[in-house]
Amino acid sequence: MPKSTKKKKDKAADFTKAKLKLGKGKQTPSNAVDTSFKARSIALPSQSIAVDKDAEAPSTKRKLTFDALTAHTKHYNAGTRRDAILGLRELLEAHHELISVHLTQLVNSCVRLIGDEDSSVRKGLLSFFAWLFRQVPPDDLIPHSPVLLLFTTSAQTHIFPEIRIDAVRFLDIYLEYIPDIVTEGWMQPGGGAHGRRVLEGYLGILSAGTTFGEGGDTGPVQATSTASVVLSPASKLVVLKSLASFLSHAITSAWHNQESAEASSSTVTTPAWYFSSSFASSNAFDAFDTLLHPVTSAEGSRQPTRTWHDDVSPEEDGFVGTFPLASWAPSAAWTIADLNHIDVAISTLNGGRVDQGTSTEVACAVQLAKTVHSILVSTFLDCAPSVFSPSSGPPDVELQMVLVVCRICRSLYGRILQDYAETNTSHQSAEADLQSILSYLSPYFPFTVTGPSTMKRDIRTEQAFQDLNLIFCELSSFLLLASQRHPPPQPMANGKVRLGKSKRTGVTPGSMSAVQARQIERISMYIAQLLQGQAPSGTVQSSIPRPVTPQAYIALLPTIWSLLNSQIPELAEASESMFAVVLEHATRASSTSVVKRHTVDFIGRLILLDGEAEYTGTFRAGTSEDQDTKLQEWILQLPKALWELGGNHPATSETIIRLVLRLCQRRSRLLQPTTIAALRSRLVPYFCITHPTRGRIPGPYAKLSPPLRRLVLDLVATIKCTSPRPGVDDGLEASVTEVVGSATEAAYWSALSDRS
Repeated sequence: MPKSTKKKKDKAADFTKAKLKLGKGKQTPSNAVDTSFKARSIALPSQSIAVDKDAEAPSTKRKLTFDALTAHTKHYNAGTRRDAILGLRELLEAHHELISVHLTQLVNSCVRLIGDEDSSVRKGLLSFFAWLFRQVPPDDLIPHSPVLLLFTTSAQTHIFPEIRIDAVRFLDIYLEYIPDIVTEGWMQPGGGAHGRRVLEGYLGILSAGTTFGEGGDTGPVQATSTASVVLSPASKLVVLKSLASFLSHAITSAWHNQESAEASSSTVTTPAWYFSSSFASSNAFDAFDTLLHPVTSAEGSRQPTRTWHDDVSPEEDGFVGTFPLASWAPSAAWTIADLNHIDVAISTLNGGRVDQGTSTEVACAVQLAKTVHSILVSTFLDCAPSVFSPSSGPPDVELQMVLVVCRICRSLYGRILQDYAETNTSHQSAEADLQSILSYLSPYFPFTVTGPSTMKRDIRTEQAFQDLNLIFCELSSFLLLASQRHPPPQPMANGKVRLGKSKRTGVTPGSMSAVQARQIERISMYIAQLLQGQAPSGTVQSSIPRPVTPQAYIALLPTIWSLLNSQIPELAEASESMFAVVLEHATRASSTSVVKRHTVDFIGRLILLDGEAEYTGTFRAGTSEDQDTKLQEWILQLPKALWELGGNHPATSETIIRLVLRLCQRRSRLLQPTTIAALRSRLVPYFCITHPTRGRIPGPYAKLSPPLRRLVLDLVATIKCTSPRPGVDDGLEASVTEVVGSATEAAYWSALSDRS
């Protein structure tokens, strides 16, 4: 019975209105959010039947056209935005002609996604930009660079650290295709230029403040608000690698052409900037620098040439150049501007280099090095224990971090100390900072793979350690070259020599500490092992000698020269042994070796230094009878190298020809009568040879380009003039006459023969 009553009450409750107290309604909670909205209409443009769609327009598999995909890049849903990027790539891969037509609309639609808060959208855009930039010529990308860099530098200061890291990845793509635009104006203060904003973005992510270290009158630099997040090792590696790439493109220097690892030996020139500190004037060094520079290529001459005429024609001949003083008319008075103009002109004519841009670049490099010094040191100290641990293999992230730190040091301190000034306190501070960095690196040099991973050859890891060794040698050479620019000790009135300690290292000029001596000794030993094809101590010795790459050889040249030209008595023995090793390597290098041209250029310059009037260095080639003999043997193997090269390597052939020509023109003491006679006889097959069955056939000379042929004829004529017995008939002139008899160089050779 009670159960039946309850059922009746439950059924009646559904239709019973609850009674409320008088004057009170249902109260709204205090934290309630009003979610009601009003709309007069809902727009669905993609589904509107009023719009006529072009059925013939290119579309994706999902029937989406270019306009529809660009509209989807602004969609509120992250998945739709990501799919729009994938659809754009699908559409443009199938219809490549749309890229050039819609490039502006495409860039303007995609740049807004650089700072997108969804990681999948940013990842898809990175992949799309990496593909797109390969399809577009750089000249077409440059007009769109302002908007690209605007959104990217804005993303560098985003509140979310993952967006800042992805912005750096976008910069890596820009640096690969339009590096000059990304680095433009990095020295300009105020942050108005692209390069300046990009650099400040790097430093903000690294918690480095501004590029000027201390804030001047405003006090110590405060870290930016976006730098409060501690970066993971992988993220920090991304930023440091991008910063290293930025600096390699931004900082200009004489040795920067070796940075490109992809460049072949036929396109990379042999740097000679390290000789500049051993010349009395910049004009003298410039003249020495151009002695062996190739000016021809396989296609022809890069410089205009003139045919020799006996009579000078006033209409055709004349001086090529500008003389600013000649255009000024005499006046009664000179203004301050006129005097400054004259001062600049006279400095230029006298060999002085007045370059405000260079001095500004060096000053910015000094301040930047000071700013990032603590970051570089702390990063190396954090990664070194795990990278150089004897019990385990080096972690890849930490190893790459150490390598990137060293590359940044090479870019900054190499530029600073290359433009070293003795009285500049900022340069002295940079030298002291570099010395402190080398003190942290020195205990691990030479950098070798240790631990269990030694038995397993990892080419990538071995290459990283070799790069570390080469950079360490370069950094050490910067300090040695800077020390060689110090003025020699001046004698006092009583005849004694005053020796003061250096303010940077605390070492008396002309000597070095025991720690530095051991460091230089280890560097010398490493270079000798590398040139001889041996593995550094502590690594597995391969049964096959490893040849030196052109990039490695070029990187070693500043260090080798700093050892050869050292004025420190403790390095005299190391200098002599180093020259013997370098000469042996140059002699042993085959004619088709990728480093042959660089060895000829370097050894040839060492020999040519003996004839430079304004050379102020201490190195002299051939200081003993044994060295003279080895140098003469090296010179006599050059004709054989020319024969083996033929017409395949014109740059190497031209370097050899120019070197022998310069030696003959300067009547080098190494060209003894017997040496000249041997050169003449060994050059005969280069023009014509006698085959057992084919008879007389042309030699490799016939395969050269016309400019190189004339250079060879100049060499033969010069050798003929310098020969102590010009009447001796060894067949050289007859072979040359026979080869050029039906060639265009016949008239040229005839004129040379009449005058020689």
